[in-house]
Amino acid sequence: MNYFFHIIIMINIYIVLTVSSNLLVGMTNLLSLGQAAFYGIGAYFSVLALTTLNLPLIPSLIVAMLATGVFSLLLALTSLRLKNDYFVLSTLGFQIITFSVLYNWISVTKGPYGIPGIPAPKLLGIFQVSGIIPFLIFSTVMSLFTIFIFYYLINSPFGRLLKAMREDELALITLGKNITSLKIQTFAISSSFIAIAGFLYATYVTYIDPSSFNLDESIFILSALLIGGLGNIKGPVVGSIFVILLPEILRFVGLPDSIAANMRQIIYGLILIILMRFKPEGLAGNYRIK
Repeated sequence: MNYFFHIIIMINIYIVLTVSSNLLVGMTNLLSLGQAAFYGIGAYFSVLALTTLNLPLIPSLIVAMLATGVFSLLLALTSLRLKNDYFVLSTLGFQIITFSVLYNWISVTKGPYGIPGIPAPKLLGIFQVSGIIPFLIFSTVMSLFTIFIFYYLINSPFGRLLKAMREDELALITLGKNITSLKIQTFAISSSFIAIAGFLYATYVTYIDPSSFNLDESIFILSALLIGGLGNIKGPVVGSIFVILLPEILRFVGLPDSIAANMRQIIYGLILIILMRFKPEGLAGNYRIK
C-alpha cells in the first residue's frame, strides 16, 4: 500500500510541475528548458527556510516561491528579447548555470554530497507533516490548489490575453497591450509555483542533491507536458499521470531479468514516439508547439 501511496505523491509533485509549466509553455508558446532549475531553486530555498531559518510550513513555502520568482524575473528580463531557438538556448544556459552552482557551491548546497535529514515541515508550527499518509494528503491538497489557481488564471481575462498572444502577438500589440510585461508576469507566476513542487520533493524525500535537478529532469518535465497536451488543465494532469505510471506498469511486464531494464526503456521510448506521431497535440491538449 505504501508503494501505491508513493506513486500518488510523485504524481502530485509532477502535476504541480506540469500545470505550472503549462502557463509558460502552453499559453505563451515559450519553450523553456529551465524548469528543473526553478524546481531545484525551490527545493534548496525550502531547505534553507526549514533548517537555517527554522520557519514553519507556510512561511517556508512562501520563501521558496519568492526566491524562485526573483530568479525567474532575472532570467525573463535578460532573455525575453530573444526569439524562438535563441530563447530556448537562454533557458538551457540558465539550467546549466544553476546546476553548476548547486553542484560546486559546497559550503551552501553541500554539492554532490547533497543535504540529508531534511526535517518534516510543521503546519502552524504545531502539526508535523511526517509519514506517508499525512504527506499524501498534503501533496494532494497542494496539487489541487495549483490546479485551481491555474484553472482560474487560464479562464480569466489574463488567460485570454495569453491565448491571444499565443495566436498572434502583432494583433495584440496593435490593441495596445504590452506583451513583454505579459510574458514577464507569466514567467514569474509559472516559476514561483514550480517552487511548490521543489518544496514537496525536498520534504518528502528528506534528501536533495543537484542530480535531481539537471537537464534530464527538465526534459522529463517538458515531455510530460507535451504528452498530456498544452493550453488547458487536463493536458498537464494527464501527462503527469502517464509519465509516472507507464514506467511502473512496465515493471510488471514479464521480461527476463537480464534484459528487463533495457527493454523497459525501449518500450517506453517506442510508446512515446507512437504517441507523438498520432497525437502531436498530446492526449488532452488544445495546441501544438509552434
